[in-house]
Amino acid sequence: MTLAVGPTAAALRHIEALVVEQQLGPGDKLPTERELAADAGVSRAVVRSVLEELEHRGTVVRYVGRGTFLSPRESHPETANHPSPSEIMSSRLILEPELLPLAVAAATRDDIEEMRRCLHGGDGARSSEEFERWDTALHHSFALATHNIVLIGVSQLLIDSRQQPIWGGLKKRTFSLELHREYCGEHEDIVEAIADRDPDSARTAMRVHLRHVRTTLLGDNA
Repeated sequence: MTLAVGPTAAALRHIEALVVEQQLGPGDKLPTERELAADAGVSRAVVRSVLEELEHRGTVVRYVGRGTFLSPRESHPETANHPSPSEIMSSRLILEPELLPLAVAAATRDDIEEMRRCLHGGDGARSSEEFERWDTALHHSFALATHNIVLIGVSQLLIDSRQQPIWGGLKKRTFSLELHREYCGEHEDIVEAIADRDPDSARTAMRVHLRHVRTTLLGDNA
C-alpha cells in the first residue's frame, strides 16, 4: 500500500505477517475484520480500508457473508503489473546508496537504535521469510532516518514492489546459512558507518551489499 503510515501501516504489517507466519496461500481465508482490528490494535474502519485497498490491488477477494480470502493464484499472475526482480534491484541500487548521506546527517539516536534492533532480529532469523521481514525493516529504517517524507515514500514503493511471489521465491531458493551470515555482516557495516557519521563509507557499504544481493538473485550479468 503506497505511503501507508500510522494505523494503516500497522494493519497492513499485521496482515502481511499473518500471511507469512500462518503460511496462508491463494484461496485461504483471513480472520474477520473484528479479529484483525483487535490483533493489530487498530479500529475496524482502518482494517476495512486496508482490505478495500488490497482488494483493489487484487491481493484479496471479499464475499458478503463469507469473509475475505487471498486471491486465487490464477486471478493475479506473478508477472502481471509487477516490476521484475531486475527492475527492483536496478531501482534499489540507484536510490538506497544515495539516501545514506542524508540518513547519516539526520539520524537520531532512536533511529540508530531501531537499525540495531533490526540487525539483531535479522541475525537471529531462522528462515528465509523471517530474515526477509527483518531485512525489509532494516532497509526501510535507513529511509526513515532521513526524516524526508519523499524518500520514505519511495522506500515504501520499493517495499511494495517486493510483495510478490516471484521475488519471495528467488529469496527463498537462494537462502543459506552462509549467505545469511554474509548479509548480516554487510548490514552491520552499513549501520556502523551511519553511527560513525561516515557518509562515504555508508554509501560504499550499501553498494557492496546490493551488488551482492543482485548477483545472488540474478547472476553476475544482471
